[in-house]
Amino acid sequence: MCHAKMAAAAASVEPAVDFSDCDYSNKDLFSVIAPPGEAQEPERLAEEKALVLEQTQKLAFENYKTFIKTAQCSKDIFKEFGVVEGKLDALQVKLPEFAKKCQQFGQQSQQITTRWRQMSQMLSKHPQLLEVLELSQLMETCVRNGCYDEALELAAYVRRLERKHGRDIPLVASLGAEVREWQQLMLSQLVGQLRSNLQLPACLRVIGYLRRMDVFSEPQLRVRFLQARGSWFDSVLNNIPKKDAYTHLTRVVEACRVHLFDIVTQYRAIFSDDDPLAGLGGGKDSDQPGATIFYSWITSQVSRFLATVEQDLSQELTGRLDAVLSQCMYFGLSLSRVGADFRPLLARKFQEAASARFRTALAQATDRFGEMMQSFTLTTLPSMAPAAMLMSTLTAQESVQPPFSLLEFEPLSQYCNAVLGAFNELRLCACLSLAREATQALDASLRAVVATIVEYHVSEEPTLTEKEVETLSRFCACFANELVPFLNTCLSLIFPAAEIGKLLGVPPSYVAKLEHMGHLQCDDIVQPMRHLVSDFEEDFSVPVSTDLDDLDDSTTGEATEADVAVNAAEPSLSETASAGEAAPAAGKEEDLPESAANNIVEEADALPVEQPVVAESPAVDSSMVESPAVDKPPVVAEPAVAESSVADSSAES
Repeated sequence: MCHAKMAAAAASVEPAVDFSDCDYSNKDLFSVIAPPGEAQEPERLAEEKALVLEQTQKLAFENYKTFIKTAQCSKDIFKEFGVVEGKLDALQVKLPEFAKKCQQFGQQSQQITTRWRQMSQMLSKHPQLLEVLELSQLMETCVRNGCYDEALELAAYVRRLERKHGRDIPLVASLGAEVREWQQLMLSQLVGQLRSNLQLPACLRVIGYLRRMDVFSEPQLRVRFLQARGSWFDSVLNNIPKKDAYTHLTRVVEACRVHLFDIVTQYRAIFSDDDPLAGLGGGKDSDQPGATIFYSWITSQVSRFLATVEQDLSQELTGRLDAVLSQCMYFGLSLSRVGADFRPLLARKFQEAASARFRTALAQATDRFGEMMQSFTLTTLPSMAPAAMLMSTLTAQESVQPPFSLLEFEPLSQYCNAVLGAFNELRLCACLSLAREATQALDASLRAVVATIVEYHVSEEPTLTEKEVETLSRFCACFANELVPFLNTCLSLIFPAAEIGKLLGVPPSYVAKLEHMGHLQCDDIVQPMRHLVSDFEEDFSVPVSTDLDDLDDSTTGEATEADVAVNAAEPSLSETASAGEAAPAAGKEEDLPESAANNIVEEADALPVEQPVVAESPAVDSSMVESPAVDKPPVVAEPAVAESSVADSSAES
C-alpha cells in the first residue's frame, strides 16, 4: 500500500521540473518527493512490525509447551502410520506362508500322534529295552576294569543283534558303533600290555584275547606282537645311561641277553607252529605267509646290537676289552639256542677296536717320547740306583726280563713303559689276525722314535762334548741293542709264530720269512741311526718256536703243499726275504706287498689243512683265538713309577 501511494505521488509530479540545480545530498529523497504525512509511514511500519514480533514471541513463550506437544504428536502420528502401513504389507506377504505352516502343523500333529503310540508301546517293553541300552555302559565297565572275557562276550552279542536288526532299527546300529569304539579301546589296552614288562603267561592271555577279537590275521598278529615287544625292549635300552661307554655297553649286553632271549622264548611259545628259522633254507616253508617274520625281526635286533657295540667300542672305554668280549660271546651263546648265533660277526669289530686302542697307545707313547727328547740333556742323567726299586715292580718272569740299562735314560724307559702298557692291553684280546696290523703299528712307532733320535743328534751335534757324544752313543746303543730286540721278543710272545703257522697251515719257519707278521725287521728299523752306535749288534733275530717240529708226515706233507702254493703265488718270496735281510747293508728297504701276504693267507686257507679248534669258543672265528701270551707281559713300570724312580735317583745323586 505504501508503495502504491508512492507510485501515485510520483505520477502526479510534473516532468518539466529541473532538479539539476538543487542539492539533495544531505536530505532523504523520500522526504523530498513524498507528502509530509507519508514520511512517517516507515517508522510506523517498523513499530508495528516490532509489536507483532513481540506479540508473537510472547505467544510462543506462553504456549511453547503446547507447540512442542503438537509437533511431537504430529511426528508420532506420522511414524505410527508408517509402521502400520509396513506391518500391513508384511502381513499381506506372510499370509500364504502362514497357511502353508498350518498345513505342516497338521501333518506334524499326525506324526506326533503316531510316535506317541510308539512310545506307549515302548513303555510297555521298558525293562527289555533298558537292558539293551545299557550294553554300551556295561562294555565300558568291563573294558576299564580289565574284564576282557565278559567284554568279548558282550561284543559278540551286539554283533549278532546288529546283524539282525541294525538295518531296521537305528538305535541298534548306534549301539553297535559305541560297542566297537570300546572294543578299540580294549585293543589299545591289550597292545599296550605287550609294550610292558610282561611274562609268558600274561603274553599267552593277551594273544588269546587278540585272537578272539579277530581283528588281525595270523601274520599281522605276529608282526604286532614283535613290534610291541620290540617297542618295550627299545625303551629298556634307551633308559640305559650313555655317559660312560663301558658301562653303557655292558648294561646293553646284559639287557639284550636277558630280555631279547625272553622275547624269543615268548614268541616260540605263543606261535609254536612257526619255525623261527623258516625261510632261511628256501624250502617250502619259505613260501608261507609270515615265514620270515621272526627271522627279519631278530636280524634287525642283532644288527642294532652290533651297531651299538661298534659305536661304543669306537669311544674311549674305561674298562677291559676282554670283559666286554666275554659278555658279548655269552650273549651270542644264549641266542645260539634259538638259532641266532651272531658271535662270528663280533670278531672284526673287536679286532678293529683292539687295533685302534693299540695304535692310539703307541701314538701317545711316540708323542711323549718326542716331548721328552726336546727337554732331554746328556749331562744330567740319573744313576742306576732305582734298578732295585724297579725290579720290585716287575712280574716274576725269568724268561723275558726288561733290560735294566733303559733306566739310565728316562725317555727310553718311559717309552718302554708305554709300549708295554699297550702290549698288556692288547694281549687281553690278541686276535691272531691283528698280527700284521700290530706289527706295522709298532714298526712305524719305532721308526718315528729313530727319526726323533737322529733329529736330536743333528740339532745337538755342534755343541756336544766328547763325554756327551759317548753318552749319546750309549743312548743309541741301548735303544738299538736292548729296547728294539726286547719289544720284538714281547711282540713274538703275543703273536707266536707257531699259532700263526697253525692258522695259515704253514710251518713256523716259513712264518718268520713273512714281513710284519708277528716280528719286527729290527736291523732295518735301526738302520738310520747305525752311525750313532759304536757297538752295533747285527743279529736281532728271534728264535722261532719249534712247537710244530714234531708234526707227523701227513701234516708235513700238507705244509709242503702250502709252501708250493705260496711259492706259486709269490715265486720270488725267498729272494725278497734275502733282499730284506741284506737291505740294512745296502741302505735300501724292500717290503713284501700286503696284497701278496693276503694272497698267501688265502692260498693257505684253501689247502685241506685241519684248523685248530678252541674248546670253549666253537662258534668264534679262528682269527679271534687268543694267542698264548705271557702270563703278565714284562712291564718295566707304569709311567708314574718310572718318573718317581728317576726323581729318586736324581735326589740320591
